[in-house]
Amino acid sequence: MTTFAASFAGTLGSFALNVSFEAPLTGVTALFGPSGSGKTTVLRAIAGLEHLKGRCALGKLVWQDALHFVPAHRRGVGYVFQEASLFPHLSVRGNLEYGFRRARGQKAIGFDTVVELLGLWKLLERAPERLSGGERQRVSLGRALLSQPRLLLLDEPMSALDRNAREEILPYFEALHKALSLPIVLVSHDIAEVERLASYLLVMNAGHIAAAGPLNDMLVSGKLPFRQGRDAAAVLAATVSGYDAEDGLGALDLAGQTLLVAGKAGEIGETVRVRIAARDVSLAVERPSQTTILNVLRATITDIELLAGGADANVSLAIGSQALLARVTRRSLRLLDLAPGREVYAQVKGVSLLTGPGA
Repeated sequence: MTTFAASFAGTLGSFALNVSFEAPLTGVTALFGPSGSGKTTVLRAIAGLEHLKGRCALGKLVWQDALHFVPAHRRGVGYVFQEASLFPHLSVRGNLEYGFRRARGQKAIGFDTVVELLGLWKLLERAPERLSGGERQRVSLGRALLSQPRLLLLDEPMSALDRNAREEILPYFEALHKALSLPIVLVSHDIAEVERLASYLLVMNAGHIAAAGPLNDMLVSGKLPFRQGRDAAAVLAATVSGYDAEDGLGALDLAGQTLLVAGKAGEIGETVRVRIAARDVSLAVERPSQTTILNVLRATITDIELLAGGADANVSLAIGSQALLARVTRRSLRLLDLAPGREVYAQVKGVSLLTGPGA
C-alpha cells in the first residue's frame, strides 16, 4: 500500500515536537488531540510552511530529507485554514479562478466539477462579504481543490463555524474523497467530526504521536480513552444490499449479516459507514424471538473491561473482522456469565448512517 510518511523533530519557542508516522494515501487521515498538542505544527511542516528537521514523502515523492527541502509553493499541497482567507476584492468566481490559475501541470479537477461538488453555482458572482461562514469555507475549499493538489490539508476548517453552519458544510467535506479520490489530512479536536469524516486516526499528545491506526481500531481500543466516555461508539463499514420502500428501511450487509437503517442507504454494492453507540447495544445469550429491536447480530466477545468508579463495563465484540462495543452493567456480566470467547447476540437499538468513505 502506498503511504504518506513523515517524521519531524524540533523546538518552536518552548514547544518541543517529535513525531513519526505513516498513513495510507486513501481516505481521510485525522490528526486528533487537544489544543496545544502540536497538530497544526505538523500540518504546517507537511505543507513546507515550517522547516523542522526530518523527512516527508508522499509515496515515492520526497519533499524533505537530510539533503533537500522542497518549498511550500512547489509541493502541490492544498491548504484550508480555520478562517476562510478569501480575497475580499474578488468575487467567488474570481477567488476560484485564482486557485485554478495557480495550478501546475494537468488540470484533472475541473472548474465545473468543483462548483457542482460544493454547490457554488448560485454564489459565483457574490462578494466574500455577502457569504455566510459555511459558504466562505466552501469557497476556500473550492479554491484549494482547483489548485490541483496532490494532498489536501484541512486545519480545523469547521472550528470557527456555529453548529448550523457545521451541519451545512459537513456533507461537502464527506463528498470530497468519494468524488475526487484525493488524500486528505484533517486536523481536529472534535471526535464526532473525526468519526464522521476520517478513515485513519493519528492521536497526538504533547508533541508526540500517542497512537495510530484505522479509525475503528482506535475508537474501541482499550489502550485509548475513547471508549471510556458516555459517547463511546464504533464506526463500521458495511455494503448496501437493498431497500424496502414499504417500510422505508435500507439494508446493509455486515459480515454476512443484515443491518437495517432508516431510509435509502445508497446504491447496491456501495460501501458506507455506520456509527453504533456502545450504550445502544445490549447483549443476549439466546436469539430474541419477539422484540421491537430490528437489528440482532451474532457476535463473539473478545474483551471485557470494568469501568472505574461505576457499575458499568465495556464488552468488545467481533463481527467478522470488525469490532463493536457494548456498554452493559457488571451485574449483567455476572448473571449472563459473559466472558471472552462466548458467542452472544448483540441487539442494536440505534444506527447512524455516516455517508463518508468506508472505514
